[in-house]
Amino acid sequence: MQESIDIEALNQQIYIESAFVERLNEETGKIIVGQENMIERLMLGLLAKGHVLLEGLPGLAKTLAIKTLSTAINADFSRIQFTPDLLPADIIGTMIYNPNKNEFTVRKGPVFANFVLADEINRAPAKVQSALLEAMQERQVTIGSDTFKLDEPFLVLATQNPIDQEGTYPLPEAQMDRFMLKVKITYPNKEEEREIIRRNLSGNFGKIEPIVTIQEILKARKVVDKVYMDEKIEQYILDIVFASRNPEKYGLKSLAPLINYGGSPRASINLARASKAYAFLKRRGYVIPEDVRNICHDVMRHRIGLTYEAEAENITQEDIINKILNAVEVP
Repeated sequence: MQESIDIEALNQQIYIESAFVERLNEETGKIIVGQENMIERLMLGLLAKGHVLLEGLPGLAKTLAIKTLSTAINADFSRIQFTPDLLPADIIGTMIYNPNKNEFTVRKGPVFANFVLADEINRAPAKVQSALLEAMQERQVTIGSDTFKLDEPFLVLATQNPIDQEGTYPLPEAQMDRFMLKVKITYPNKEEEREIIRRNLSGNFGKIEPIVTIQEILKARKVVDKVYMDEKIEQYILDIVFASRNPEKYGLKSLAPLINYGGSPRASINLARASKAYAFLKRRGYVIPEDVRNICHDVMRHRIGLTYEAEAENITQEDIINKILNAVEVP
């Protein structure tokens, strides 16, 4: 009885605290046509303290969506265009010699912002990609002998072109694993594209106003942590991740030769966090299995390694995740 009263109180609190989500959706809708799933996933990353990787062809509003969201939240925004000649110092900063003072001073790089847009991250070599690792994982940056904490919220929102395009370098597995979500962006439908054409021809773009403060986001994150997750939902998350590692134990013997490696413990952590954030976006104080299923593909698709056999048979991570979700018992 006590638990049901707590859940009810939590529901009311979350309904009040999540009111800004609707305002954010309306504000971003002034600029972005369609792509509701992408905007929702960016908000998930923001609320669940996770970095987001957007993959899609050029021209699908990936950069525009990130820029629009950061403007609406009134946060510091920086954009790094990744190119083959980029150096790690171009991202994190470097030591500059000051002849007047006869000493080295730190010049901070663009990573010192709330929203860091790493544009076309897979156009730069691995050394540069890995320069983001400490910032993404530890939320701090070391330049010379000094270590600097990054301001919260700190969110890396990276875009990448599909890896079969010219001039792309696949991201190392260690870095892929540090992204909470990998979201695939698709083309708009005809009606949406018609609206995009009209807006561009008329120049009739809305002006984004900062309607949410950083303090509201930080407060919302604390509320997301309170979202109730039942033990059965925890078990469901564990079963999904473990089925990607040992499919034969879940009656999926046919998947064993197709999976090179399954989800790491970060997959379990991020699936739980993102499920709570998704429940918050739906203005609910508890997680249901549909929340887990809804965000499972985005959390897992970059954490499952395929064997040559799977690639030869044109089997994708999506196919494997679908089979796992169909096989694992829903609580």
